[in-house]
Amino acid sequence: MKFLSRILLSSVGVMLSAYLLEGVYVKGFWSAALFSLLLSILNYTIKPLLIILTIPLTLLTLGLFLLVINTLIIWIAAGLAGGLIIESFGWALLFSLLLSLINTLLFDIIKVRS
Repeated sequence: MKFLSRILLSSVGVMLSAYLLEGVYVKGFWSAALFSLLLSILNYTIKPLLIILTIPLTLLTLGLFLLVINTLIIWIAAGLAGGLIIESFGWALLFSLLLSLINTLLFDIIKVRS
């Protein structure tokens, strides 16, 4: 039940982030929900592999390369979801940062923990 509530809250975060950023478009709530589900799956499968493969680059950039990995995961999930359009890498980076902030605030307000 916690997983489903986290996906739904994350969908609200996606809708709010897309509303605040002009370079990100969401077709509707169910597109945001599909995006949130895909993002969750990618964060548990592909993201750890990317982190391991890019350890030298991450160390060289003092961890800033993790922002690039997060942005790539966001972009992949948006491409797979189909109902979310992100205009450029810069918008994807801003969307990633804003979505993280909004989700943190939403999860703290609602008190949903994993």
